[in-house]
Amino acid sequence: MDITGNAVFIPGATSGIGLALALPLQEAGNTVIVGGRRRQLLEKIAEAHPGIDTVEIDTADAASVRSAAASVIARHPSLNVLVTMAGIMHVEDWSTPDGFLASAEQTVTTNVLGPIRLIAAVIDQLRAQPSATIVTVSSGLAFAPLAATPSYNASKAAIHMLSESLRLQLAGTSVAVKELEPPSVATDLLPGQRESAFAMPLDAFADEVMQLLRDEPDAPEIQVERVKFLRYGEARGDYDQVVQTLNQSDPHGKQG
Repeated sequence: MDITGNAVFIPGATSGIGLALALPLQEAGNTVIVGGRRRQLLEKIAEAHPGIDTVEIDTADAASVRSAAASVIARHPSLNVLVTMAGIMHVEDWSTPDGFLASAEQTVTTNVLGPIRLIAAVIDQLRAQPSATIVTVSSGLAFAPLAATPSYNASKAAIHMLSESLRLQLAGTSVAVKELEPPSVATDLLPGQRESAFAMPLDAFADEVMQLLRDEPDAPEIQVERVKFLRYGEARGDYDQVVQTLNQSDPHGKQG
């Protein structure tokens, strides 16, 4: 993936990691299209950052995904990068159905079906480009579980394996598959996470990701240093210690 000269669609980029990456991607010389559910936020982004295009999209709604993708492709016929950023995370109590079922269904719909639907909506467009990239977004929790968030952990593990599988299927085509694997980052993904000392500062995360994209354009996984503790615990042979440390250190681990 070249760091410049792309048309990049980022659903789920009205705040948090999505927006933190959208802005430097635009500064690097890319056309950036930000997608989100809340029109008011989209309007503020467009006003504050001239040149960024916006589109309303609810990635939990199949019809919305199809409509938004068609609109983006019509306005940007050179679209060649999709970043499946949209995702949700909930603390769950699996000791009773009322504590997890609705949350689990919502999480799987948004975090797993959402990216699948997005890819389906743009894969023909991407394959028609000389060079294209799908950037999936998993998590360090795909590789080491936080007790408090079972559905989120599972959804991100699914995205990891989907990314691995798509990379195999699309080998030999013009479409590369890169997997972004964030650690805990200071955003509003969970209550209190923005203020958590355990979370990586958002600006530092975005800066390191952009540097990795510049320095390692062919790397299949985008891993800031902080996530490697979680990512490679099993390979190092200290997986049990990683899981214990994660759940003792992350403030949300104490809720599990």
